[in-house]
Amino acid sequence: MEMYYKKVDFSTWPRGELFRFYMDHMRVVMSLTVDMDVTPMVRFVRQRGMKFYPAMIWVVSRVINSHEEFKLGWDQDGNLIRWDFVSPSYAHFHPEDGNFTKLVTPYREDLSEFHARFLEDREKYRALRGVVEGQPTNYFDVSCLPWVRYRHFDVHVFDQGDFLAPVVTWGKYEAEGGRLVMPLTMNIHHAAADGFHLSRFFTEAQELMDRMAADSPTG
Repeated sequence: MEMYYKKVDFSTWPRGELFRFYMDHMRVVMSLTVDMDVTPMVRFVRQRGMKFYPAMIWVVSRVINSHEEFKLGWDQDGNLIRWDFVSPSYAHFHPEDGNFTKLVTPYREDLSEFHARFLEDREKYRALRGVVEGQPTNYFDVSCLPWVRYRHFDVHVFDQGDFLAPVVTWGKYEAEGGRLVMPLTMNIHHAAADGFHLSRFFTEAQELMDRMAADSPTG
């Protein structure tokens, strides 16, 4: 899939002044962790013979691609751009040796299509340990810590403070009060988004999972 983007026009962009303020004076990243009810998601994937990990990657990808603030980046000349879409760059863990493969599966709006491509990519690079070469630049980062249900998780990106894409992580889900609860974390540059945008991400991710539950037969 080809990559398409547009340069951001600061003269017409309502967030232009705020973006410049945070880039010029306060390069900070916001991190927020929220407990999510993944009961509907777990039921959905089990009834369809799907895997939770790629389905959850699709959920966050769908929400992220619904909002402009999560699709910002830079072109080769250092111009601020907005991608038409961003794909998840994720880690495929190999429990046999404790290493992982870092790769990108192109985002698709259809869950079944994305899930199938995820499984194909995982099999294609199953012997690789490291980062798949030739990865696209229109990506956001996603990973999972399925061994622990954490309360907070923060990722520090040690660059020049200009990494604008979201960094999403989740942990182990556990039973609590008749539900399956899982911590979900997003890190995002304050130049790209505010607390409102960050909070909306979690609200819409939960709404999407709840809608999936509505499409699942009970029992």
